Amino acid sequence: MLREFKTTLGTVDVAKDVLATYIGLSATNCFGVVGMSSKTIKDGFATLLGRDSISRGVEIVEKGDALQVNVYVIVGYGTKISEIANNVIQRIQYNVQEYLGLQLDSINLVVQGVRILD
Repeated sequence: MLREFKTTLGTVDVAKDVLATYIGLSATNCFGVVGMSSKTIKDGFATLLGRDSISRGVEIVEKGDALQVNVYVIVGYGTKISEIANNVIQRIQYNVQEYLGLQLDSINLVVQGVRILD
């Protein structure tokens, strides 16, 4: 269990896997992001994760009450990586705060590779 919220109707528990999946979906919905990548690179190539294992591209580190998130993505060729990174970070911060009520202390975006867009 990552966080617990008390409401008038009861308590809501948010698990780490749920938060990781939500962050992964928020990242892949940004323009220029081809998909999520695993945290490790094998043989110099980043593996593109499918929609069913999208949470493996997100690492959540808890330090007390602070939440640090590392997001591993693959971007499209010919896109400006700094703009994509800025958009992804802003979207993740907004979605997590607006829909889950959590405040993330830092979001680190790691570009694991570049692929040609179709």
